[in-house]
Amino acid sequence: MGPILIYVLLSIAGAGAGVALAASVMRKALLRKGAILLEEAKEKAEVLKKEKILQAKEKFLQLKTEHDNLINEKNLAVQKAENRIQQREQSLNQKMDEFQRKQRELQTQSQTLTNQQEILAKRQIELDKIQQEHVSKLETISGMSAVEAKGQLIENLRDEATSEAMTLIRDIVDEAKLTANSAAKKIVIETIQRTAAEHAIENTVTVFNIENDEIKGRIIGREGRNIRALEALTGVEIIIDDSPDAILLSGFDPVRREIARLSLHKLVTDGRIHPARIEEVVKKTEKQIEQEILETGKRTVIDLGIHNLHGELIKMIGRMKYRSSYGQNLLQHSIEVANLSATMAAELGLNTKAAKRAGLLHDIGKVAENEAELPHAILGMKIAEKFKEKPDICNAIGAHHDEIEMETLIAPIVQVCDAISGARPGARREVVEAYIQRLKKLEEMALSYPGVVKTYAIQAGRELRVIVGSDKVSDNDADKLAYDLSRKIQSEMTYPGQIKITVIRETRAISYAK
Repeated sequence: MGPILIYVLLSIAGAGAGVALAASVMRKALLRKGAILLEEAKEKAEVLKKEKILQAKEKFLQLKTEHDNLINEKNLAVQKAENRIQQREQSLNQKMDEFQRKQRELQTQSQTLTNQQEILAKRQIELDKIQQEHVSKLETISGMSAVEAKGQLIENLRDEATSEAMTLIRDIVDEAKLTANSAAKKIVIETIQRTAAEHAIENTVTVFNIENDEIKGRIIGREGRNIRALEALTGVEIIIDDSPDAILLSGFDPVRREIARLSLHKLVTDGRIHPARIEEVVKKTEKQIEQEILETGKRTVIDLGIHNLHGELIKMIGRMKYRSSYGQNLLQHSIEVANLSATMAAELGLNTKAAKRAGLLHDIGKVAENEAELPHAILGMKIAEKFKEKPDICNAIGAHHDEIEMETLIAPIVQVCDAISGARPGARREVVEAYIQRLKKLEEMALSYPGVVKTYAIQAGRELRVIVGSDKVSDNDADKLAYDLSRKIQSEMTYPGQIKITVIRETRAISYAK
């Protein structure tokens, strides 16, 4: 057993030495590999470091270039502002020199006038003295005093004066006729001076202010569904651009713009903005506007002191607030004509209440819901007759543009006051009326096609949106309708630029869970 044990122990010792040798070799190999990897990592790190430094230098140069450009632009803007200020200073200096020159001229003229007045006063004294001497000489020559000579002269001229009296009366009558025009102008001027009014030209854009740009995204909605629904329901173009904290509402109809503005305000305040909610809010806002129209009409007739006016006429007066005539607000124009008519009637001793009533109602035909193919004066007269207004009021309404014969004294007063109100500087702008008529013609032209439900002229008449019924017009028919309408507008209308025709066909599926 002895040699075997020794052999086993030697075998184990040999195996251990072999394992130790193998471990030593493997450790050296791993160390060499680690050194190689470390060296490669250092090389890669150095390359990456150089790349990052190069990128940083390029970024720095880019930012520096942008900064230099910005500084140059600001310097240029400052230079332009300085040039404008220098030009204004030069202009002000020139105006100041001109003012001082005119002031010196006025002082010279004033001194000259004073001297002339003194000379005239001296000459008047000399003339009085000469006249007294002349009278004394005449008394000496005639042997009569001035009083006796005057009495004899009156006696001799009495018969001649009697015969000339009628001639003098005729001359006075003729002179009165000549001065009647001047007196009439005086009455008109006094009436205008006593009735002051402010004027504002109606525009076609309303600005809706918002708190931040996040609300713009909520108003637009997913894929623009919210803004499309709002535009389709109100007929107003909603312009969302880079303007900070503002959205533009564009449309020629002030009622539509006001409905869109109030609806947007309610939606933004409430926070729930989606097509169904938009439709609900727009309907409620339309009812609110109708109530405001009625309240405006009532408040107007109360302020003017007009009584016993039919309810429908009161509503039409309220609608005047949202209508313009040649750019002049129709309600303000009608109130001004009413006040002018009452003032002029008082100057002439006529019925002021009837004149004021006729002045307020003279343009009622412009706000008729169903506009007939009649002049607005004749249409307004027929509406007044329908609601039992007196004949003199109806005649004044119908005759204020000479469509019918004037039968009362109130009619020419209303006509003159209408012209006065429209002729005030800044009151009217005729191009606005032509512009509105063009927009209406656009909408009516589109409505003449079958299947069209609603039409809206937006973006100042540069776009026409046509909403068609999905059950009456197919997609192919919609394309054909847009093409036919564009050709018709091109051939029958005159307009600047181009008009975009957008045909909208929407299918809705609605069901109720009960």
